[in-house]
Amino acid sequence: MDNNNITILKIGGSVITDKSADDGTARLSEIERIAAEISGFEGKLIIVHGAGSFGHPQVKRFGLTGKFDHEGSIITHMSVRKLNTMVVETLNSAGINALPVHPMACAISSNSRIKSMFREQIEEMLANGFVPVLHGDMVMDTDLGTSVLSGDQIVPYLAIQMKASRIGIGSAEEGVLDDKGGVIPLINNENFDEIKAYLSGSANTDVTGGMLGKVLELLELSEQSNSTSYIFNAGNTGNISDFLSGKNIGTAIGAGTI
Repeated sequence: MDNNNITILKIGGSVITDKSADDGTARLSEIERIAAEISGFEGKLIIVHGAGSFGHPQVKRFGLTGKFDHEGSIITHMSVRKLNTMVVETLNSAGINALPVHPMACAISSNSRIKSMFREQIEEMLANGFVPVLHGDMVMDTDLGTSVLSGDQIVPYLAIQMKASRIGIGSAEEGVLDDKGGVIPLINNENFDEIKAYLSGSANTDVTGGMLGKVLELLELSEQSNSTSYIFNAGNTGNISDFLSGKNIGTAIGAGTI
């Protein structure tokens, strides 16, 4: 299968859920708008969405970043699965042939980093015109029992393994912002140290490292694959369709030029 025209789109949990809620609260109108923007896209597409209030508060409540807990692992998985079902059903209503892929059933981590992911289903889905939809999840972990697997880790892993050509990270920010609130157009290894000072964690409960975590994962991706990723505001109408139509928006991360 020719992988070189795969696009990976991450949709942040803060865009499709109320991330400040204590329990799963979806923003259905946002999910519907995003589905409408994706519906015109013709190419091979993998969607990864964050967990937002369907995962982060549960992880915090059960202390799952520091300890193994059967009940907490199950409750968190079932919660993010509920959000994934909403996303997949909304995409299908918009005419997108979307299918769910739950990392709990196909990924193994070691000390909170992906050790392996069974990708054959994803490749066959793409080859047959489906859009696989993955999400942040609890996964089995050979060291910890279970661990949190963030969508921000899934995206670069799949991008490297499947040689994706274009990566978009739809967050709740216009891009990566400097100390004056302006969008930084390009981040690469040359300017990362000076930009690191501007990057802080997410405003709401985020157990996956906020914007700094995203940038670090994507810089690592660019080193391993020579690809460029774009962080942009998925909450703004038209940005996702602009990204999918080939426009460079938000902050570019990687070796590429603007």
